Amino acid sequence: QVQVVESGGGLVQPGRSLRLSCAASGIIFRFYAIGWYRQAPGKQRELVATISSGNSTNYADSVKGRFTISRDNAKNVGYLQMNFLKTEDTAVYYCNARLGRLEYWGQGTQVTVSS
Repeated sequence: QVQVVESGGGLVQPGRSLRLSCAASGIIFRFYAIGWYRQAPGKQRELVATISSGNSTNYADSVKGRFTISRDNAKNVGYLQMNFLKTEDTAVYYCNARLGRLEYWGQGTQVTVSS
């Protein structure tokens, strides 16, 4: 059974940092691309960042220079380090593990940036 579980969300003040984790089980993690997506209230889900099995990364323009995606294949965990958070980063953040047509999503973790 495949499980993808996000953690690390919470309430944080603007300008502060959070690190999200994405723990995957039931898959050969190192073969999968990992993506972080987010969905704010009333908006469509959008791509935040991806990291390929070969560690190539891609970021949405809105988070470039502030967020860093990484992975630890030995632990089957992906990370999203979020620095200099803004109120507009408030959303539910979802982790996605993808290999070709195989795709698995987590349940999401809430990130709220507010003073």
